[in-house]
Amino acid sequence: MDSADSLHFVDSINHIKDGTEVNKKDTVPVAPPATFKRDDIVNFAKTLLGTTYKYACSNPSEGFDCSGFVFYVFGHFNIKVPRSSGEFLNEGHEVSIASAQPGDIILFTGTDSTDRSIGHIGIITQNNDTLKFIHASSGKVYSVVVSSFDHYYQSRFIKIVDILDTY
Repeated sequence: MDSADSLHFVDSINHIKDGTEVNKKDTVPVAPPATFKRDDIVNFAKTLLGTTYKYACSNPSEGFDCSGFVFYVFGHFNIKVPRSSGEFLNEGHEVSIASAQPGDIILFTGTDSTDRSIGHIGIITQNNDTLKFIHASSGKVYSVVVSSFDHYYQSRFIKIVDILDTY
């Protein structure tokens, strides 16, 4: 985009605002309407690797929590998604692990796997020999990282949803 005048933003409830009136806390720069591929979503998400984890935040200059990260990435493509991880329970349609594709959203419990409510989410980056996903982690790395769907995450797994089939 050439100037700040041409920027538009989506706020936390997805209202489009002129860039001069925007609340910078929960905003997402929006890509111009265009045809995009699942890999475009993954590639954009990867540009945010290393961004600090920050609870209740969806601003890359401050940090992301898991749902803020997903909100920001999809908002860049003007795709409306919930701001809260728990709200993904009834979004899109469920897909099996075997048929998950890049750009699908993977849902997990929080760190207490005995509480089966959604507490963490990420975006599938690959599902060939190993399923991997990108997410804002509050764990040891405390940033946006790509993780493998290993035993730890398998124990917390709830489901995978495809929200892109309607776009």
